[in-house]
Amino acid sequence: MSFWIWGGGNWLWGTRTRSETCGACGYGSVVGTPPFSSFISAGGPLLYESGKGCGSCYEVMCKGYNGCSGNPVRVVITDECPGCDGSYHFDLSGTAFGAMAVPGQQEKLRGAGKIAIQHRRVECNYRGVKIAFHVDPGCNQEYFAVVVEYEDGDGEIDKVELREASSASWYPMQRSWGAAWKLNNGSPLNAPLSIRLTTFSSGQTVVANNVIPVGWNPGQTYRSGNVDKDTNTLTAEQFVEFEVLKRSSKRRGGRVTCCFWE
Repeated sequence: MSFWIWGGGNWLWGTRTRSETCGACGYGSVVGTPPFSSFISAGGPLLYESGKGCGSCYEVMCKGYNGCSGNPVRVVITDECPGCDGSYHFDLSGTAFGAMAVPGQQEKLRGAGKIAIQHRRVECNYRGVKIAFHVDPGCNQEYFAVVVEYEDGDGEIDKVELREASSASWYPMQRSWGAAWKLNNGSPLNAPLSIRLTTFSSGQTVVANNVIPVGWNPGQTYRSGNVDKDTNTLTAEQFVEFEVLKRSSKRRGGRVTCCFWE
C-alpha cells in the first residue's frame, strides 16, 4: 500500500439510486453490480491519466467534517472528471461518498459539497471474479476492440496484445479510449483469439488463452477461466454473457461520455 495523500472530493451523480454510469472508461452498466457495486469514482487528470488510470483501486476517507466517519472506503476509477483541476480529485458516486459518513449521516455528508479527503493507492482484489472481455459492438472480422474488466493487482493495464489461433505472434493493441483497446488488422482474424495483459506498475503479465471463441460476436462479453498461478495463464470458458446497454447519451469524439442506466 502507498502513503495517504490529501486531495479533494465531491459527490457527482444525482441521487443515490442513479450511481450507475458508463463513464469514460467504458465499463458500462457493470459498475452498478458486484464486484464494483457502485463503489466507483471519476478521477481528475492525475487519477484518470488519459485512460491509464481506468480500473485503479483506491481507499478514500474524509476527516475534519462532522459527518465523516474517518473509515476508509475502497473505490475504482471508472470515469474521467474533465472539469477537475490538476490535483488529486475524486468525483465519487453517491454510494461511495455516503459510505465515508458516520452511520445515519450519509445524506448530510452528501450535502457538504466539495470536501478534503485522503486517499491511497491499493491493490484491486476481485476474489472469485473472472476477468471479462467486452467486445465493442462496432467490431468486425478485421477490426477488433475490447474493454477489459476486473483485473486484479495494479488494476491499471499498460499493454494489451492479441494472438490468433495457431500463431506464435502477438499483435500489440492500441488504447482506443478509456479502458478500450483496439486492433486494425487489415485482414480477417483467425479465432479463437488469445489476449495477453501487462499491468502498469508491477509489469505482471496474464494470458487468457482462446478467450474469444470461434464465431464470436460484437457486443458480447467473454469471461476467462481460473488463473494458473504458475504460468499466469487463464483458460477460456465457453460461457458468453450478452450485455445490452441502454445508453442515454451518445459518443462524442470517439469516447462514451457520462450516462446512466435506470
